[in-house]
Amino acid sequence: MVEVATGERRLVYASSELLFEAPNWIGDSLVVNGDGGLFRVPVKGGELERIELGGVPEINNDHVISPDGATVYVSAEDGHLYAVPMAGGAGRRVSNDHGVHHYLHGVSPDGSRLAYIGLESKDGKRITNVYTVPADGGDDVQITDDEFADDGSEYGSDGWIYFNSERAGHAQLFRIKAELVEQLTFDERVNWFPHPSPDGSMIAYVSFPPGTSGHPADVDDVRVRLLDADGQIREVATLFGGQGTMNVPSWSPDGSAFAYVAYPIS
Repeated sequence: MVEVATGERRLVYASSELLFEAPNWIGDSLVVNGDGGLFRVPVKGGELERIELGGVPEINNDHVISPDGATVYVSAEDGHLYAVPMAGGAGRRVSNDHGVHHYLHGVSPDGSRLAYIGLESKDGKRITNVYTVPADGGDDVQITDDEFADDGSEYGSDGWIYFNSERAGHAQLFRIKAELVEQLTFDERVNWFPHPSPDGSMIAYVSFPPGTSGHPADVDDVRVRLLDADGQIREVATLFGGQGTMNVPSWSPDGSAFAYVAYPIS
């Protein structure tokens, strides 16, 4: 984790056995996935505690926590989204059958809607677009409708949905509200997974070297960055990683810190 004000970084947990990914922050703990399951670890350090998924199929590294901390929403390997009570109990499928594979990235500030990426095949092409769906289940709303590679859709506190897209040639950060789309980064690096801070004053994201295709794992010179409201970029860390480093919302509730995963070469 890193303290935003000071830039101080602190190791929370390390493992040579479990490949864990994608930290969420809930209260004084982090939630990460690994080996198809979900785990919780105290921010101050300690052992991983498995979170029971209530009969949900194995999950990937796309999961978010409800604003009240009562529910974790997960993307399962069967292509659907599920709600799982943090206190234990049966999981509940949220997503619909409409021809897309669901990859979850965000929950609205009021907890009522989920933002996800829908992956489908059209004429032999893999197409990804931004969608939302009620957290309690209901009709999907398609937010983007194009053949650009879109990913990482996440709600901000300002009413925008933030995402990365290749509509600028290679992956850059964007935000969308109604039909208005704004580009946020313009550099040569390949920028993924925008995570707005709770107060909306900055965005944490993952930046790959120029020329990177997609968001691969095990890449050298991956950078964790902060983008402020004036467009200024601050380098937070340079690491070996990429896929799994910071796929999901990872800010502390008070916005003072955020978490990420590095994969050091041993």
